[in-house]
Amino acid sequence: MGRKWNNIKEKKASKDANTSRIYAKFGREIYVAARQGEPDPTSNQALKVVLERAKTYSVPKHIIDKAIEKAKGGSEESFDELRYEGFGPNGSMVIVDALTNNVNRTASDVRAAFGKNGGNMGVSGSVAYMFDATAVIGLEGKTADDVLEILMEAEVDARDILEEEDAVIVYAEPDQFHAVQEALRTAGVTDFTVAELTMLAQNDIALDADAQAQFEKMIDAIEDLEDVQQVYHNVDLGE
Repeated sequence: MGRKWNNIKEKKASKDANTSRIYAKFGREIYVAARQGEPDPTSNQALKVVLERAKTYSVPKHIIDKAIEKAKGGSEESFDELRYEGFGPNGSMVIVDALTNNVNRTASDVRAAFGKNGGNMGVSGSVAYMFDATAVIGLEGKTADDVLEILMEAEVDARDILEEEDAVIVYAEPDQFHAVQEALRTAGVTDFTVAELTMLAQNDIALDADAQAQFEKMIDAIEDLEDVQQVYHNVDLGE
């Protein structure tokens, strides 16, 4: 798969020099997840997933607590979960997930980010069929064979287990996200370098230097939008 998930995470984090933007995005996502059910990760699976992700990005406890307390306090602020699909240069495909309290503003902003950078928005379903929803869990201190044995003993299925640099990355069905983590925790793993529910392209493509520069500029513009939470694409950027 070659996504090099640890490097992708580090690149995203380093892009936000003071990390305030990434913390703000997590704060919003935690608040929305906490409002979807009980504001308790032991009974709210959506919240548990977000908190697992937040931990891998070292989101401070006070950011997490503030978002959960806001949800507990009965805040009337509400957000719509939206997904946009679009195209960049030379057959590149992009999925954009957003949380917004102003649908018209977000749609306009995302469309502009595509259009001003050589891309265009597509209709719903025009891109998503080329991606698979996937759980991605990364860890250090084990080999791929170790992890395979752990998951087999726990009767947990994985699509693939790969060694990427100093880490082992497990790719699994989304409904196996927690089962993989619990099996690994039982085997002594205490920290995860990656804990994501993502959309993984079925086939990555490579762009020439000019097209890749344009594509990266487009992705940066989309990710810079306040309402955008996640961006997925099918371009091998060589991270």
